[in-house]
Amino acid sequence: MAFGSDSQEGNKTDADGLFGNQFNQNLWVYTADCMPIFFADKRTRNVAALHCGRKGLEKKIIKNLVKIFDNFGTSRDDLLVAIGPAISMEHYLVDKMTLKEFYRKAENKNITANLTKTEKNLCFSNSNHFKEQNLNQIDLKRSAYRQLLNENIPNINIDISNLCTYKLKNEFNSWRRNKTISRQWNFICSQR
Repeated sequence: MAFGSDSQEGNKTDADGLFGNQFNQNLWVYTADCMPIFFADKRTRNVAALHCGRKGLEKKIIKNLVKIFDNFGTSRDDLLVAIGPAISMEHYLVDKMTLKEFYRKAENKNITANLTKTEKNLCFSNSNHFKEQNLNQIDLKRSAYRQLLNENIPNINIDISNLCTYKLKNEFNSWRRNKTISRQWNFICSQR
């Protein structure tokens, strides 16, 4: 995580998140299949931008960012969050070991012990194609949403895009679709 004031105009900061600690800052992240997640405090006007995928969720990047907002006096009721276009569950396929590790780290769950029947059905696909390849689906947006709720951010303050970067070939770049190095630039700016 880096502060917006630490990055210089024209230079890239090597971090998965930026926190706008001054007014009139533009915070940019680029993504392909990972989620751009934007935070804005209605009262203090502080903003943040995350580049968040499976590994970011496992490392609790959302929780770490919310702690920074806490240090700047943010109330959970004032924190607005938007999750932008990212790969959908239907197109984010992983092997069973990766899936179990993800749920253990990202959601503090044993994949089989604590999931509801519906959640198991969502995670363990019944498609013959997936069974042959021993692949399973991960819903990154749903996991990010759960982590936000675990940080006591009201669900009415969270907006989630239903756009899939993999599926919408003409609108978005996708690493998983065609191994491109091209990305989408996403930004949020803080103003008084």
